[in-house]
Amino acid sequence: MTQCPVSHGAVPLSGPRFQTDPVQLYRDMRRDHGAVAPVVLDGDIPAWLIVGYRELHQVTNDPVLFSRDSELWNQWDNIPDGWPLLPMIGRRQPSILYTVGERHTVRAAMISNALEGVDPFTLKGYAEEFADSLIDRFCATGRTDIIAEYAMLLPARVLAKIYGFSDEVGAPLVGALNDMIDGRERALAGQQHLGGAMFQLLADKHAEPGDDVATRMLNDPGGFTDEEVAQDLMVMMAAGHQPAADWIGNSLRLMLIDDRFAASLSGGRHSVAEAMNEVLWEDTPTQNVAGRWASRDTHLGGRHIRAGDMLLLGIAAANGDPQVRTDGSTLTGGNSAFLSFGHGEHRCPFPAQETAEVIARTGIEVLLDRLPDIDLDVPEDQLTRRPSPWLRGLTELPVHFTPTPALGGQK
Repeated sequence: MTQCPVSHGAVPLSGPRFQTDPVQLYRDMRRDHGAVAPVVLDGDIPAWLIVGYRELHQVTNDPVLFSRDSELWNQWDNIPDGWPLLPMIGRRQPSILYTVGERHTVRAAMISNALEGVDPFTLKGYAEEFADSLIDRFCATGRTDIIAEYAMLLPARVLAKIYGFSDEVGAPLVGALNDMIDGRERALAGQQHLGGAMFQLLADKHAEPGDDVATRMLNDPGGFTDEEVAQDLMVMMAAGHQPAADWIGNSLRLMLIDDRFAASLSGGRHSVAEAMNEVLWEDTPTQNVAGRWASRDTHLGGRHIRAGDMLLLGIAAANGDPQVRTDGSTLTGGNSAFLSFGHGEHRCPFPAQETAEVIARTGIEVLLDRLPDIDLDVPEDQLTRRPSPWLRGLTELPVHFTPTPALGGQK
């Protein structure tokens, strides 16, 4: 049994392998360390990464032993004020991410109810509207970068709309979101910008309520403060935007390089959902999630876990665990046992999952309808990934297609 992650060949949770070949990296970690691997974060901060499917289930199914309360962390004395991962591993942050027990249950219901109030036809309509407007910007040129000009813009615009932002305020939120999630030098500035926008939104909704998510959260009978609602809106925006953007990009990449999905690129839609499901198994946008904290000394996967140790949820690694993916060469079909939306009481609320799926699928379908002969503009091996251990997405997806006229609001 090992005691301290740092002292036993811990793997840095950063570096080029997360870009180039994370699948092999996770295999190596499982081979060398088993189902629970020692890792170090920025500043040599120790943690455990769960790479086993069964072990991840165990942790997420036991919220008492493996708590979401980050105050339990035994490393806080070693964390500097400007630590770039603070937006992803918060302290004294009154959001649903770090709320436990009955209060978490009530808050989760508040978020679910607010999202369920969004009419699904309205949501799809917004996604189609913004998708068409973005495609109009480049459809006549015959070339574009799908990531920068489309995938990275669409989810945030749709989410901002249903949350209650005006289009003028919603559009600039994309940059702040990306800065916060990437966990680099601009992470804290991105978090502050997003927080300011959320508090202004709530002030506007107090003055003039609307048929939107923010107003429904403010009116929830649970009696949540503006601080709590703003924090939850930030979580919802971050968790809804970047993974959905990467889901679009990763799915389109798969469809462009894999002959099994060629039918979708010639005008059909039947395999869009199949490609999206395949990505959630093999190339999931959400790679690793922080985290859980041990409430007492325990054992997991042959490791001695101390009280206060942080456990990171290795979503991608667990999805690829050979105990559940015995033949990674075959399509997963309708199998939805992936862990890409989490598991247990802190998993992504089902209405949020549905919202992300509608936005991503609509974005892909509208693009293929408008540009049916789209194809890669570079060799597949030249595509690169962002240097993030948390989310896996392309830095760019250059494509070419037959130029077509803009719709200009007309369908």
